[in-house]
Amino acid sequence: MQPITNIMSKICQISGKKVQFGNNVSKAINKTRRRFNANIVSKRFYIPEEDKWISLKVSTSVLKTINKKGISAVLKEARAKGIKV
Repeated sequence: MQPITNIMSKICQISGKKVQFGNNVSKAINKTRRRFNANIVSKRFYIPEEDKWISLKVSTSVLKTINKKGISAVLKEARAKGIKV
């Protein structure tokens, strides 16, 4: 079994999505552990209200949400939930 490394960096800073674990199941129903990595990307966003750039590690599903709602609205919701961004 491979050592589990770098899990903390695979967490979305907005949604909290992270690595999940499961099984590879063969035709003979042998089960071996595997990882399901979250699709995380590092991205810089410009916030015009604060006139600054911020770097976030976000999942691609959150990127779609940011494109739809805007970065300011998403950050406002995240801060209301108590997420430090």
